[in-house]
Amino acid sequence: MASSRPVILLSLAVVAVAIVALAPAPVAATKYNITRLLEPYKQYSKFNEMLSKTRLAYDINRRQTITVLAVDNAAMSALDHYSLQTIRHILSLHVLVDYYGDRKLKKLAHGSTASSSMYQATGAASGMSGYVNITRKDGKVSFTTDDADDTAKPARYVKSIKEYPYDIAVLEVSSIISSADAEAPVPPPAPVDLVDLLSKKYCKSFASLLSANADVFRTFNETKDNGLTLFCPVDSAVAAFAPTYKNLTAKAKAAILLYHGVPDYFSLQLLKSNNGMVSTLATASENKKDYSYDVQNKGEIVTLETRVVTSSVTATVGDMEPLAIYAVSKFLKPKELFKVVEAPAPAPEPSKKKKGNAADGGDDSSDDSGDQTADKGDAAPAMLARWVTAATAAVAAVALLG
Repeated sequence: MASSRPVILLSLAVVAVAIVALAPAPVAATKYNITRLLEPYKQYSKFNEMLSKTRLAYDINRRQTITVLAVDNAAMSALDHYSLQTIRHILSLHVLVDYYGDRKLKKLAHGSTASSSMYQATGAASGMSGYVNITRKDGKVSFTTDDADDTAKPARYVKSIKEYPYDIAVLEVSSIISSADAEAPVPPPAPVDLVDLLSKKYCKSFASLLSANADVFRTFNETKDNGLTLFCPVDSAVAAFAPTYKNLTAKAKAAILLYHGVPDYFSLQLLKSNNGMVSTLATASENKKDYSYDVQNKGEIVTLETRVVTSSVTATVGDMEPLAIYAVSKFLKPKELFKVVEAPAPAPEPSKKKKGNAADGGDDSSDDSGDQTADKGDAAPAMLARWVTAATAAVAAVALLG
């Protein structure tokens, strides 16, 4: 029996290592952000700005394998006479849904290939017009479409700007890629009456606050066609906040209303799958002030954490890209106007005697904020610790065999 004990210990150690190895690893964060990658290069500032305005930047950042064909500021002037939606279609041709780094371009099999673009992948293209032909001839690489204007020159490959192999390649091309289909006029989105939409579902009181402030209402209206996510407090939340709101200055009232708008479109699925800070319309209106908040999700629940209050998304009022409106449980209070609520310190661990008293009918309730904070910690050290523990157990068991 004594001789079998080391074998049993070794078996248990091997099982522990297997459990750790098979445990799901934390999901890695996105490796890149296209606007940040291009930010240091001022010669592409207009291209970078338009990626944000057309919301292509968010589409690019959600992809795992992508090639972006950037043009310099001079070449961007060719888009000056197009509407924003048409520019989105044209620039979608500059986003290939495959990886083409410098090395791959210079070693094209048979000298040519065709790649689907974001224009094709999103279903906006007619037929196959969203495919981009890539040709290498006499040492030069060019990009064209089948429906390009006969007088249009091919967009030539200039150089590689930034590459993360097999994830993203950002390349410079000489000119805008021509396509009759992408350049066709796009009908403007159907007009949306914000007050009418908000009043029909959950947010009639907030709609009244917006319509009473002409400057704020104009800002929301001017933003909604280019990408807007509006978080409207439900009527009961507005009623609870009304006494405080009445005592704010006119400037503070405007800021707190703008704080409920994010100048970009976020579907509910995007909110549920992406955590992080978001800037608001108030950020743009106030110099040297942040006016942002943290979007977090746990399962199907999306919360907005301002450091003063935590508000939950309770319903979708309207989702018509580029506009999304969600009802939230509380009026959002920015830290720039209200006192920050510090997270409570973890409660001291109850003694065994106290646990016994709780069993006799004492109060055994506890705040779970400490557990929530722990959930947000770095998963990598915890994973490493598990490997070390399992490996140590294995080594100890092997030693017992000696």
